[in-house]
Amino acid sequence: MKEKIGTNAGLVWNVLSSGQSNLKDIKKETKLLEKDLYAALGWLAREGKVDFNEVEKEIFVYLL
Repeated sequence: MKEKIGTNAGLVWNVLSSGQSNLKDIKKETKLLEKDLYAALGWLAREGKVDFNEVEKEIFVYLL
């Protein structure tokens, strides 16, 4: 399971490498299930690689 989450974190990282993105667009671009997306984001957040910003009830994610 850890390997899958790490792989998915890499997919999310690649999407975010071109700039900040919202959760909907990240999910669309990575084609991950919602639970897998959140696990990958948690992985990246735990490692201090991403941060989140809420604007008008929409969550944006960006690399640190």
